[in-house]
Amino acid sequence: MSPNGSDRSPRRPMRRKLLQALTAGLVLATATGCTYEDFPRLGMPTPTTEEAPRILSLWQGSWAAALATGVLVWGLILWSAFFHRRSRTKVEVPPQTRYNMPIEALYTVVPIIIVSVLFYFTARDESKLLSLEKKPDVTVNVVGFQWSWCFNYIESVDGSTGDAKSDKNLAAIPDRYKKDFPADSGGVYTCGTPGERNSQTDNPGPTLWLPEGKTVRFILTSRDVIHSFWVVPFLMKQDVIPGHTNAFQVTPNKQGTFLGKCAELCGVDHSRMLFNVKVVSPERYEQHLKDLAKKGQTGYVPAGIEQTSPEKNRESNIL
Repeated sequence: MSPNGSDRSPRRPMRRKLLQALTAGLVLATATGCTYEDFPRLGMPTPTTEEAPRILSLWQGSWAAALATGVLVWGLILWSAFFHRRSRTKVEVPPQTRYNMPIEALYTVVPIIIVSVLFYFTARDESKLLSLEKKPDVTVNVVGFQWSWCFNYIESVDGSTGDAKSDKNLAAIPDRYKKDFPADSGGVYTCGTPGERNSQTDNPGPTLWLPEGKTVRFILTSRDVIHSFWVVPFLMKQDVIPGHTNAFQVTPNKQGTFLGKCAELCGVDHSRMLFNVKVVSPERYEQHLKDLAKKGQTGYVPAGIEQTSPEKNRESNIL
């Protein structure tokens, strides 16, 4: 009984305020009306492709969900510790709660809901990012090897004759990718060495040129072990696996020279497998291909290890 004769506990207003504060925090942390630009990047670099904001948004959403869950759990812990602390005047053991089915159901169902929501958004974005339904404007065969990279530009270039669809050096690439190769694509290439450096940034490794505003498909093959092709500001990477061809595509929307690296421990000199990506105007990109042809870098370097039997079987089922 309170001094004014009411049986209302003086703790209730405080509890109500705490609950309101926690609710407001959850609403702010999980506000769905905000875009990725309204939140900090949380360690991610500035996106430089049309697809990268989707990845950044997923990253930010995961952090927001984790923060909301953390605030709720921390709030309940502090609330329990503060309002259920032992009284100085009472020494008896307080009532114990056991086998409370609603509470047990709550802490079982809530984690399942959280994981299901994260799985849904991850699967949705992954499906969109790995979609190859759109025919690319540019196709580049990325060849990983110990300890650098080669880039086969599968293009029709003046001064280079041949056909990428029947080129024996590209035999490791599955037919499902070759069907989108341009006709009479003699192609050009560039290969790097660990000691090579970009003339503008002085960053080590070879330089891959890409046109701004064009959809680029990367076809990833390996000559030896598993590597991983990662252009840091693209916010996307994918493994380069011998005998198993991976592919993804992006649309660069910002000019500049960006850092790339191998993100898979591939051996003793893994740290030297660096490269650069230079995004330029479409006109300058075409001129670069012509310059490679004039240097005699025509045709294609070997793409890598031939497809394994399981991959060949999967290929026949897909086609």
